Amino acid sequence: MNEITIPAIVADPSTGNLTNLVAERALLEPSRIMLSRPLGEGWQPVTAQEFDAEVRATAKGLVAAGIEVGDRVGIMARTRYEWTILDFAIWYAGGCVVPIYETSSAEQVEWILSDSGAVALIVETPAHKDLVTPIAPKAVRNLWVMTDGVLDTLAKAGVGISDTVIDQRRSELLPKTLATLIYTSGTTGKPKGVSITHGNFLSECGNVVQGASDLFLKEGGSTLLFLPVAHVFGRMVQIGSITAGLHLAHCSDPVGRLPFDLASFKPTFVLAVPRIFEKIYNGAEARAEAAGKGKIFHAAAETAIAYSKAMDRRGFNPLLSLKHALFDKLVFSKIRAGMGGNVEAAISGGAPLGERLGHFYRGAGIRVLEGYGLTETTAGATLNLSSAQKVGSVGRPIPGTSIKIADDGEVLIRGPIVMQGYWQNDAANAEVFTEDRWFRSGDLGRIDEEGYLYIVGRKKELIVTSGGKNVAPAVLEDRLRAHPLVSQCMVVGDNKPYIAALITVDQDALKAWITANKKDGATLASLINDPALNSVIQTAVDEANKAVSRAESIRKFTILPEDFSIAGGQMTAKLSIKRHVIATQYAKEIAALYE
Repeated sequence: MNEITIPAIVADPSTGNLTNLVAERALLEPSRIMLSRPLGEGWQPVTAQEFDAEVRATAKGLVAAGIEVGDRVGIMARTRYEWTILDFAIWYAGGCVVPIYETSSAEQVEWILSDSGAVALIVETPAHKDLVTPIAPKAVRNLWVMTDGVLDTLAKAGVGISDTVIDQRRSELLPKTLATLIYTSGTTGKPKGVSITHGNFLSECGNVVQGASDLFLKEGGSTLLFLPVAHVFGRMVQIGSITAGLHLAHCSDPVGRLPFDLASFKPTFVLAVPRIFEKIYNGAEARAEAAGKGKIFHAAAETAIAYSKAMDRRGFNPLLSLKHALFDKLVFSKIRAGMGGNVEAAISGGAPLGERLGHFYRGAGIRVLEGYGLTETTAGATLNLSSAQKVGSVGRPIPGTSIKIADDGEVLIRGPIVMQGYWQNDAANAEVFTEDRWFRSGDLGRIDEEGYLYIVGRKKELIVTSGGKNVAPAVLEDRLRAHPLVSQCMVVGDNKPYIAALITVDQDALKAWITANKKDGATLASLINDPALNSVIQTAVDEANKAVSRAESIRKFTILPEDFSIAGGQMTAKLSIKRHVIATQYAKEIAALYE
């Protein structure tokens, strides 16, 4: 099979816009709990009526400040309650939202503001204001700071604006109206503004919510949003939750607060990138090893994987069921408790999860439903469902979407979720759209006989060795990152005689390894050439090599003395590696692999 279309559940909208999701919920279910905002160590519930009122009050302040219909307004902040209020308030005022990652450099911010023609900007902290003030284009007439009480400031400024004005602004927004300009993370060249309309989001979120109704529409359902709202995946979570009337809360500090917020909010399902699921697994494994229970954990993991595979075959032998019940008490229940205790399922996107990890979580009682999409497809284009899941695939197209595999293996996508185009960039649009309006994803994939899509690599990331062998690095990198000691990695070998890899070590896992191996006082810098550590990493490489042929296998690797990071410039905000940056920064280390 090389093409599949799934009929739409929610028709391509001909009227309406995203503000209706809030206004109509407030009218029909005013007392429904829509959000919770942080309050001390707990949460303060926000009803649909309160949500609408706060959005309206904020929108009035924007109108009073001179925001006109169609104006672009930037938001530069971490994921937090105010982000959602401001997002919808800008739409209520008739504007278009331009998200900016709070980790962006001054140069990146200047480019996004100038290219989008933004007339106002809301930043999170005074430090962000100091960064932006010297470089903000003259068109940016207003600059507000969230932590200085921006919602109260705007509400007070807008007391003279009537509801009639806001409703008139809302009525002018159509499905074809531009809702947001999301700038691509820019792994190469200048970031491009992806033009996403109200209709794009309504189609995406409406069909995902209905297609995964057992998650989004579950009675008493809730989710904790810790992905960046500046990224399209986090934005889809936000809008999808509001579409469904799902109870939504925000975690602004996934590194420091996520375990606490999961424990206190207790979501029924979560949406995350694969690195989060890898960290949870690796952390559990490291704790087990440190407590001398590594063998128990590994046996439990193998049991979970076998149990998940048996679910596909619809056959369980009594011994497997007995072992699964035992490990559920000893291991799996603790992993579920670490995610809040109520999580039954999760959606993973943004990068490949890996078949082994997918089977582990399902066998442990948490269905991780892998999906696939891009900023240009308003997040998800395909998704596994509770009722239709193939671990290892990224699912079938979401309703209303068509997927086709081109002659060269590239995944093509068409449907109402596909962007209108790149903002003021005809040359880029000509590159990514075929004559009959299929979007070229840049990813390589295949569709099986049941219509499930499998992503096998990135077209531009294909490595061609000097022997002419084409190698998709993602296959090897996904396997490598599954090892608890491996944090990040990058496969290299373009125009080289064989494949090699740069590997970084997870600092938390390393501490436990140092203790277990009686290497007190050792540091990563002193261990990168340590035979014992290199031997352990070699086992991870050997495991990864099982997924490929001999010609595609990793022959040599080097351990780097520091991890890849957003601050170091090696990773994007959605935690994808920047290959060209890493290749430049570690040119000497790569060259040494081929000496």
